[in-house]
Amino acid sequence: MKKSLFYMMSLLVVASMLLTACGAPAATVAPAAPTEAPKFKCALITPNPLGDRSFIDASARGIEKANKELPVKCDIIETNGVAEHETALRGAIAQKYDLILGLALDTEMYVNLAKEFPDQKFASPSEIFLDTLPANMIAYQIDVHESSFLVGLIVGSLTKTKTVGAVVGGDAPGLNQFFYGYKQGVLEVCPDCKVLVSYLGFDFSNPTLGLETALGQYDQGADIIYQVAGRSGEGVLEAAAQRKLFAIGVDSNQDDIQPGFVIVSMLKKVESTTFDPIKLVVDGTFAGGFQKRGLKEGFAGLSWDEGSKTFETKGPADMTSKLPDIKKLVEDYRAKIVSGEYKVCDAFVADSPACVTLLAK
Repeated sequence: MKKSLFYMMSLLVVASMLLTACGAPAATVAPAAPTEAPKFKCALITPNPLGDRSFIDASARGIEKANKELPVKCDIIETNGVAEHETALRGAIAQKYDLILGLALDTEMYVNLAKEFPDQKFASPSEIFLDTLPANMIAYQIDVHESSFLVGLIVGSLTKTKTVGAVVGGDAPGLNQFFYGYKQGVLEVCPDCKVLVSYLGFDFSNPTLGLETALGQYDQGADIIYQVAGRSGEGVLEAAAQRKLFAIGVDSNQDDIQPGFVIVSMLKKVESTTFDPIKLVVDGTFAGGFQKRGLKEGFAGLSWDEGSKTFETKGPADMTSKLPDIKKLVEDYRAKIVSGEYKVCDAFVADSPACVTLLAK
């Protein structure tokens, strides 16, 4: 009986399949779109593991975009810190990647490798602080002081205590670019504001340090803190939520990490400086040297520029009601900066009139 029942059920299944095949038109299968064979391979060497929701993850998005939009095959090679950087680079060279992108690596070590392997193309999506580069290396500098100034306008317009802060990963021109621009923006709209700054000794992977440092600034009366500290900066955002106060994100859109407590994020679009050299190789226009980008070229800006409304919808009403006027102020100054009418202090040119005036305050 069991065998007969199984036999009948099998016939029903087969009949059903045949009826379906005969009774419906055959499915039309679209031919797969031709994919262009990769023109070359590239590799991104990260300074620390992915997952910082900031600088490193932004660069990884540039690799993802390249793999999606260009005929390339690009890999991400994660490291766990300085001790692994040179080994990772030499490994990538040995694997014969056509382009190697070193993100925020030691300048001397990285440039020396470029000189040792003159036929290998190298790129640095982040700053390299030298006067000249080898012919086989390209490096990007994003003018973060301009968009940090816009952040300062926002903070200076929203502070209630007239004491604001900045937690910065280290005391160096590339990081002070953020801080000096921010301070200038704050004082532009709030001349009697006090701007605190704390440097973390170049520890960019310590959220606990960021948290404790931010709490110290809040204890001094700050009500808004700009974090420029990589993964350590996540501690600053957490401190804002703990104290029911406010913070500013950096590099990537961090508005949703602590919704309602992160007012805006300053975008240093490392995804663009990662994607750009890859495209230059594809186009056959890669040439060693420095590439300078900023607000004008769309390589820096604010999370608001990309439609973020997290703070607008989740922040306190007494602050969000001011946003329309603040956004207009930001756009007015953005236009002046892009046109050259207004000058923002650049920490790399500390003897400029804008910096001399600012640093005297």
